[in-house]
Amino acid sequence: MNLVMSWEEVPLFNGEDAEAAFWSESRLDVRLMEGAIATTESSESVTITLRMDPRMLARIKRLARSRYLNYQSMIKQWLGERLESDLRER
Repeated sequence: MNLVMSWEEVPLFNGEDAEAAFWSESRLDVRLMEGAIATTESSESVTITLRMDPRMLARIKRLARSRYLNYQSMIKQWLGERLESDLRER
């Protein structure tokens, strides 16, 4: 059984059969699943403005759609994962 430690390890699938085959041999790490659960801390959020290249944003949106996620939620998830990773390295 393959353990998926980050969302980047989940490939883009060509169809439901490919996705079913992947998940029949893989499972998500518990820490990754826990990071996706909203807590009272994360429900209190601040709105920010972030400028980025339109092509990059289009690619992010496509990737998020392929994972059935809101692109803003996926960006927040990436930032949270990177923050935790950097803090663990200290």
